[in-house]
Amino acid sequence: MSSDQQQPRGPVDSSRIPRFAGPATFARLPRLDEVGRADVAVVGVPFDSGVSYRPGARFGSNAVREASRLLRPYNPAQDASPFALAQVADAGDIAANPFDIHEAVETVERAAGELLDTGARLMTLGGDHTIALPLLRAVARKHGPVALLHFDAHLDTWDTYFGAEYTHGTPFRRAVEEGILDTSALSHVGTRGPLYGKKDLTDDAKMGFGIVTSADVMRRGVDEVADQLRQRIGDRPLYVSIDIDCLDPAHAPGTGTPEAGGMTSRELLEILRGLASCNLVSADVVEVAPAYDHAEITSVAASHTAYELTTLMARRIAAERESAER
Repeated sequence: MSSDQQQPRGPVDSSRIPRFAGPATFARLPRLDEVGRADVAVVGVPFDSGVSYRPGARFGSNAVREASRLLRPYNPAQDASPFALAQVADAGDIAANPFDIHEAVETVERAAGELLDTGARLMTLGGDHTIALPLLRAVARKHGPVALLHFDAHLDTWDTYFGAEYTHGTPFRRAVEEGILDTSALSHVGTRGPLYGKKDLTDDAKMGFGIVTSADVMRRGVDEVADQLRQRIGDRPLYVSIDIDCLDPAHAPGTGTPEAGGMTSRELLEILRGLASCNLVSADVVEVAPAYDHAEITSVAASHTAYELTTLMARRIAAERESAER
Protein backbone atom coordinates (compact mmCIF):
# COMPACT_ATOMS: atom_id res chain seq x y z
CA MET A 1 0.00 0.00 0.00
CA SER A 2 1.41 3.41 -0.96
CA SER A 3 2.26 5.91 1.78
CA ASP A 4 -0.55 8.28 0.77
CA GLN A 5 -3.22 5.63 1.28
CA GLN A 6 -4.86 5.33 4.67
CA GLN A 7 -4.46 2.05 6.50
CA PRO A 8 -7.78 0.19 6.37
CA ARG A 9 -9.78 0.17 9.56
CA GLY A 10 -10.62 -3.36 10.58
CA PRO A 11 -13.12 -5.10 12.85
CA VAL A 12 -13.73 -4.41 16.53
CA ASP A 13 -11.05 -6.06 18.70
CA SER A 14 -12.72 -9.14 20.22
CA SER A 15 -10.12 -9.21 23.02
CA ARG A 16 -11.55 -5.93 24.26
CA ILE A 17 -15.24 -6.22 23.37
CA PRO A 18 -16.82 -9.72 23.34
CA ARG A 19 -18.21 -10.89 20.02
CA PHE A 20 -21.74 -10.99 21.41
CA ALA A 21 -21.61 -7.31 22.42
CA GLY A 22 -21.93 -4.14 20.39
CA PRO A 23 -23.57 -3.35 17.06
CA ALA A 24 -23.90 -6.23 14.59
CA THR A 25 -22.26 -4.81 11.50
CA PHE A 26 -20.93 -7.42 9.08
CA ALA A 27 -17.91 -9.11 10.73
CA ARG A 28 -18.05 -6.25 13.29
CA LEU A 29 -16.50 -3.97 10.70
CA PRO A 30 -16.89 -0.17 10.77
CA ARG A 31 -19.89 1.49 9.20
CA LEU A 32 -19.29 3.25 5.92
CA ASP A 33 -20.05 6.63 7.47
CA GLU A 34 -17.30 5.99 10.04
CA VAL A 35 -14.56 5.49 7.46
CA GLY A 36 -15.79 7.71 4.62
CA ARG A 37 -14.88 5.32 1.81
CA ALA A 38 -14.73 1.60 1.13
CA ASP A 39 -13.09 -0.70 -1.37
CA VAL A 40 -15.77 -3.27 -0.58
CA ALA A 41 -19.15 -2.10 0.70
CA VAL A 42 -21.28 -4.71 2.46
CA VAL A 43 -24.89 -3.66 1.93
CA GLY A 44 -28.17 -5.24 2.91
CA VAL A 45 -31.36 -5.33 0.87
CA PRO A 46 -34.18 -6.45 3.21
CA PHE A 47 -36.71 -7.19 0.46
CA ASP A 48 -38.69 -10.37 -0.22
CA SER A 49 -41.77 -9.30 -2.16
CA GLY A 50 -40.65 -11.40 -5.14
CA VAL A 51 -40.79 -14.80 -3.45
CA SER A 52 -43.01 -17.56 -4.80
CA TYR A 53 -43.20 -19.83 -1.75
CA ARG A 54 -42.02 -19.12 1.83
CA PRO A 55 -41.48 -15.43 2.70
CA GLY A 56 -39.01 -14.13 5.28
CA ALA A 57 -35.81 -13.29 3.37
CA ARG A 58 -36.41 -9.63 4.25
CA PHE A 59 -34.88 -10.55 7.60
CA GLY A 60 -31.88 -12.26 6.03
CA SER A 61 -29.46 -9.33 5.87
CA ASN A 62 -29.43 -8.75 9.62
CA ALA A 63 -29.44 -12.47 10.39
CA VAL A 64 -26.24 -12.83 8.34
CA ARG A 65 -24.73 -9.85 10.13
CA GLU A 66 -25.51 -11.41 13.51
CA ALA A 67 -23.98 -14.72 12.45
CA SER A 68 -20.89 -12.93 11.12
CA ARG A 69 -19.86 -11.83 14.64
CA LEU A 70 -17.69 -14.94 14.83
CA LEU A 71 -15.70 -14.18 11.68
CA ARG A 72 -12.05 -13.34 12.30
CA PRO A 73 -9.67 -11.07 10.36
CA TYR A 74 -7.33 -13.74 8.95
CA ASN A 75 -8.61 -16.21 6.34
CA PRO A 76 -6.23 -19.20 6.43
CA ALA A 77 -7.94 -20.97 3.51
CA GLN A 78 -6.94 -18.08 1.23
CA ASP A 79 -3.86 -17.04 3.26
CA ALA A 80 -5.12 -13.48 3.38
CA SER A 81 -6.26 -10.83 5.84
CA PRO A 82 -9.01 -9.26 3.75
CA PHE A 83 -9.74 -6.35 6.08
CA ALA A 84 -6.07 -5.33 6.02
CA LEU A 85 -5.76 -5.67 2.24
CA ALA A 86 -8.75 -3.41 1.54
CA GLN A 87 -11.13 -1.16 3.38
CA VAL A 88 -14.29 -3.16 3.92
CA ALA A 89 -17.22 -1.39 5.56
CA ASP A 90 -20.88 -2.01 6.29
CA ALA A 91 -22.97 0.39 4.21
CA GLY A 92 -26.23 -0.42 6.00
CA ASP A 93 -29.42 -1.29 4.12
CA ILE A 94 -31.08 -0.18 0.91
CA ALA A 95 -34.68 0.49 1.93
CA ALA A 96 -36.86 -0.81 -0.92
CA ASN A 97 -40.64 -0.46 -1.18
CA PRO A 98 -42.15 -3.82 -0.03
CA PHE A 99 -45.45 -3.13 -1.82
CA ASP A 100 -44.22 -2.11 -5.28
CA ILE A 101 -41.70 -4.42 -6.96
CA HIS A 102 -41.03 -2.08 -9.88
CA GLU A 103 -40.22 0.80 -7.54
CA ALA A 104 -38.12 -1.49 -5.36
CA VAL A 105 -36.07 -2.65 -8.35
CA GLU A 106 -35.44 0.96 -9.37
CA THR A 107 -34.44 1.88 -5.81
CA VAL A 108 -31.94 -0.97 -5.52
CA GLU A 109 -30.44 -0.17 -8.93
CA ARG A 110 -30.04 3.50 -8.08
CA ALA A 111 -28.56 2.93 -4.62
CA ALA A 112 -26.19 0.21 -5.87
CA GLY A 113 -25.04 2.53 -8.66
CA GLU A 114 -24.27 5.28 -6.17
CA LEU A 115 -22.10 2.93 -4.10
CA LEU A 116 -20.31 1.62 -7.18
CA ASP A 117 -19.65 5.20 -8.32
CA THR A 118 -17.56 5.73 -5.17
CA GLY A 119 -15.18 3.04 -6.41
CA ALA A 120 -16.48 0.31 -4.11
CA ARG A 121 -17.26 -3.26 -5.04
CA LEU A 122 -20.49 -4.58 -3.56
CA MET A 123 -21.02 -7.53 -1.26
CA THR A 124 -24.82 -7.56 -1.03
CA LEU A 125 -26.81 -9.47 1.59
CA GLY A 126 -30.40 -10.21 0.58
CA GLY A 127 -33.27 -10.28 0.47
CA ASP A 128 -34.72 -12.51 -2.21
CA HIS A 129 -33.20 -13.17 -5.63
CA THR A 130 -35.25 -10.49 -7.34
CA ILE A 131 -32.57 -8.02 -6.26
CA ALA A 132 -29.94 -9.63 -8.49
CA LEU A 133 -31.40 -7.91 -11.55
CA PRO A 134 -31.02 -4.29 -10.37
CA LEU A 135 -27.60 -5.13 -8.92
CA LEU A 136 -26.49 -6.55 -12.26
CA ARG A 137 -27.82 -3.48 -14.06
CA ALA A 138 -25.73 -1.23 -11.83
CA VAL A 139 -22.60 -3.38 -12.17
CA ALA A 140 -22.97 -3.64 -15.96
CA ARG A 141 -23.32 0.13 -16.23
CA LYS A 142 -19.81 0.35 -14.76
CA HIS A 143 -18.12 -2.69 -16.32
CA GLY A 144 -20.19 -3.54 -19.37
CA PRO A 145 -21.78 -6.99 -19.74
CA VAL A 146 -20.40 -9.22 -17.00
CA ALA A 147 -19.75 -12.93 -16.62
CA LEU A 148 -22.18 -14.52 -14.19
CA LEU A 149 -21.61 -17.40 -11.82
CA HIS A 150 -24.96 -18.33 -10.28
CA PHE A 151 -25.13 -20.78 -7.36
CA ASP A 152 -28.70 -21.96 -6.87
CA ALA A 153 -30.95 -24.99 -6.66
CA HIS A 154 -33.06 -23.34 -9.37
CA LEU A 155 -32.40 -21.82 -12.78
CA ASP A 156 -34.08 -18.46 -12.13
CA THR A 157 -34.48 -17.98 -15.87
CA TRP A 158 -38.25 -18.41 -16.02
CA ASP A 159 -40.29 -15.85 -17.90
CA THR A 160 -43.07 -14.74 -15.54
CA TYR A 161 -45.00 -15.80 -12.46
CA PHE A 162 -48.70 -14.88 -12.49
CA GLY A 163 -47.82 -12.41 -15.23
CA ALA A 164 -45.14 -10.69 -13.12
CA GLU A 165 -41.82 -10.13 -14.90
CA TYR A 166 -39.86 -9.23 -11.75
CA THR A 167 -39.73 -12.14 -9.27
CA HIS A 168 -37.04 -14.20 -7.60
CA GLY A 169 -37.37 -16.79 -10.36
CA THR A 170 -36.89 -14.45 -13.33
CA PRO A 171 -33.87 -12.13 -12.77
CA PHE A 172 -31.43 -13.83 -15.11
CA ARG A 173 -33.82 -14.10 -18.05
CA ARG A 174 -34.42 -10.36 -17.72
CA ALA A 175 -30.66 -9.77 -17.48
CA VAL A 176 -30.01 -11.74 -20.68
CA GLU A 177 -32.82 -9.89 -22.46
CA GLU A 178 -31.36 -6.55 -21.38
CA GLY A 179 -27.88 -7.41 -22.66
CA ILE A 180 -26.15 -6.88 -19.31
CA LEU A 181 -24.61 -10.37 -19.16
CA ASP A 182 -21.73 -11.76 -21.20
CA THR A 183 -23.53 -14.77 -22.65
CA SER A 184 -20.25 -16.53 -23.42
CA ALA A 185 -19.54 -16.88 -19.69
CA LEU A 186 -22.72 -17.86 -17.82
CA SER A 187 -22.92 -20.77 -15.40
CA HIS A 188 -25.37 -22.24 -12.91
CA VAL A 189 -23.90 -24.30 -10.08
CA GLY A 190 -25.81 -26.54 -7.67
CA THR A 191 -29.05 -26.89 -9.62
CA ARG A 192 -31.30 -29.86 -8.91
CA GLY A 193 -34.88 -30.89 -8.34
CA PRO A 194 -38.03 -31.05 -10.49
CA LEU A 195 -38.82 -28.56 -13.26
CA TYR A 196 -42.01 -27.53 -15.03
CA GLY A 197 -40.80 -29.29 -18.16
CA LYS A 198 -37.76 -30.00 -20.33
CA LYS A 199 -38.34 -26.67 -22.07
CA ASP A 200 -36.99 -24.98 -18.94
CA LEU A 201 -33.59 -26.50 -19.72
CA THR A 202 -33.86 -25.82 -23.45
CA ASP A 203 -34.69 -22.15 -22.91
CA ASP A 204 -31.89 -21.84 -20.36
CA ALA A 205 -29.33 -23.29 -22.78
CA LYS A 206 -30.47 -20.88 -25.52
CA MET A 207 -29.62 -18.01 -23.19
CA GLY A 208 -26.06 -19.30 -22.96
CA PHE A 209 -26.00 -20.91 -19.53
CA GLY A 210 -23.87 -23.90 -18.69
CA ILE A 211 -25.04 -26.09 -15.83
CA VAL A 212 -23.09 -27.83 -13.07
CA THR A 213 -25.63 -29.73 -10.98
CA SER A 214 -25.14 -30.56 -7.32
CA ALA A 215 -24.67 -34.18 -8.41
CA ASP A 216 -21.89 -33.05 -10.79
CA VAL A 217 -20.12 -31.38 -7.87
CA MET A 218 -20.39 -34.59 -5.84
CA ARG A 219 -19.16 -36.85 -8.65
CA ARG A 220 -16.44 -34.64 -10.15
CA GLY A 221 -15.18 -32.87 -7.05
CA VAL A 222 -14.67 -29.23 -6.23
CA ASP A 223 -11.24 -28.82 -7.82
CA GLU A 224 -12.39 -30.00 -11.24
CA VAL A 225 -15.54 -27.88 -11.05
CA ALA A 226 -13.61 -24.77 -10.02
CA ASP A 227 -11.15 -25.31 -12.86
CA GLN A 228 -13.98 -25.60 -15.39
CA LEU A 229 -15.57 -22.39 -14.08
CA ARG A 230 -12.25 -20.50 -14.18
CA GLN A 231 -11.72 -21.49 -17.79
CA ARG A 232 -15.22 -20.37 -18.74
CA ILE A 233 -14.89 -17.04 -16.93
CA GLY A 234 -11.33 -16.13 -17.91
CA ASP A 235 -10.46 -12.57 -16.85
CA ARG A 236 -13.86 -11.10 -17.68
CA PRO A 237 -15.47 -8.91 -15.01
CA LEU A 238 -17.33 -11.46 -12.88
CA TYR A 239 -20.47 -11.19 -10.79
CA VAL A 240 -21.23 -14.04 -8.39
CA SER A 241 -24.82 -14.49 -7.22
CA ILE A 242 -25.45 -17.06 -4.50
CA ASP A 243 -28.87 -18.28 -3.48
CA ILE A 244 -28.24 -20.05 -0.19
CA ASP A 245 -30.61 -22.80 -1.31
CA CYS A 246 -27.78 -24.11 -3.49
CA LEU A 247 -26.89 -25.85 -0.24
CA ASP A 248 -28.74 -28.93 0.91
CA PRO A 249 -31.47 -28.21 3.48
CA ALA A 250 -29.26 -29.99 6.03
CA HIS A 251 -26.79 -27.12 5.60
CA ALA A 252 -29.33 -24.35 4.89
CA PRO A 253 -32.80 -25.07 6.26
CA GLY A 254 -33.59 -21.36 6.59
CA THR A 255 -34.57 -20.56 3.04
CA GLY A 256 -37.74 -20.07 1.05
CA THR A 257 -37.63 -22.87 -1.55
CA PRO A 258 -35.50 -25.75 -0.24
CA GLU A 259 -34.65 -28.71 -2.49
CA ALA A 260 -33.21 -32.06 -1.39
CA GLY A 261 -29.85 -33.24 -2.70
CA GLY A 262 -27.84 -30.04 -2.52
CA MET A 263 -24.19 -29.18 -1.99
CA THR A 264 -22.52 -29.05 1.39
CA SER A 265 -21.30 -25.75 2.77
CA ARG A 266 -17.76 -27.13 2.50
CA GLU A 267 -18.19 -27.73 -1.23
CA LEU A 268 -19.53 -24.23 -1.81
CA LEU A 269 -16.71 -22.55 0.11
CA GLU A 270 -14.05 -24.64 -1.64
CA ILE A 271 -15.38 -23.81 -5.10
CA LEU A 272 -15.35 -20.10 -4.22
CA ARG A 273 -11.76 -20.35 -2.99
CA GLY A 274 -10.89 -21.86 -6.36
CA LEU A 275 -11.88 -18.59 -8.07
CA ALA A 276 -8.95 -16.61 -6.67
CA SER A 277 -7.61 -15.75 -10.14
CA CYS A 278 -10.95 -14.33 -11.33
CA ASN A 279 -11.84 -10.65 -11.59
CA LEU A 280 -14.70 -10.61 -9.09
CA VAL A 281 -16.29 -7.15 -9.29
CA SER A 282 -19.30 -7.65 -6.99
CA ALA A 283 -21.42 -10.42 -5.46
CA ASP A 284 -24.56 -11.20 -3.53
CA VAL A 285 -25.77 -13.83 -1.07
CA VAL A 286 -29.56 -14.06 -0.97
CA GLU A 287 -32.61 -16.03 0.19
CA VAL A 288 -31.63 -16.47 3.84
CA ALA A 289 -34.97 -16.73 5.69
CA PRO A 290 -34.12 -16.97 9.40
CA ALA A 291 -37.65 -17.88 10.55
CA TYR A 292 -37.05 -21.39 9.16
CA ASP A 293 -33.48 -21.66 10.45
CA HIS A 294 -32.16 -23.74 13.35
CA ALA A 295 -29.26 -22.62 15.55
CA GLU A 296 -28.24 -20.09 12.86
CA ILE A 297 -27.12 -22.91 10.55
CA THR A 298 -28.12 -21.04 7.39
CA SER A 299 -26.97 -17.64 8.59
CA VAL A 300 -23.57 -19.00 9.59
CA ALA A 301 -23.15 -20.64 6.17
CA ALA A 302 -24.17 -17.40 4.46
CA SER A 303 -21.83 -15.28 6.57
CA HIS A 304 -18.86 -17.52 5.75
CA THR A 305 -19.85 -17.46 2.08
CA ALA A 306 -19.87 -13.65 2.11
CA TYR A 307 -16.50 -13.71 3.92
CA GLU A 308 -14.91 -15.84 1.21
CA LEU A 309 -16.31 -13.57 -1.50
CA THR A 310 -15.08 -10.48 0.34
CA THR A 311 -11.63 -12.06 0.64
CA LEU A 312 -11.55 -12.73 -3.11
CA MET A 313 -12.40 -9.09 -3.82
CA ALA A 314 -9.89 -7.76 -1.28
CA ARG A 315 -7.11 -9.89 -2.76
CA ARG A 316 -7.91 -8.66 -6.26
CA ILE A 317 -7.97 -5.03 -5.11
CA ALA A 318 -4.60 -5.42 -3.38
CA ALA A 319 -3.08 -7.09 -6.46
CA GLU A 320 -4.36 -4.33 -8.74
CA ARG A 321 -2.88 -1.66 -6.48
CA GLU A 322 0.46 -3.44 -6.31
CA SER A 323 0.50 -3.73 -10.09
CA ALA A 324 -0.33 -0.03 -10.51
CA GLU A 325 2.48 0.97 -8.16
CA ARG A 326 5.12 -0.99 -10.05
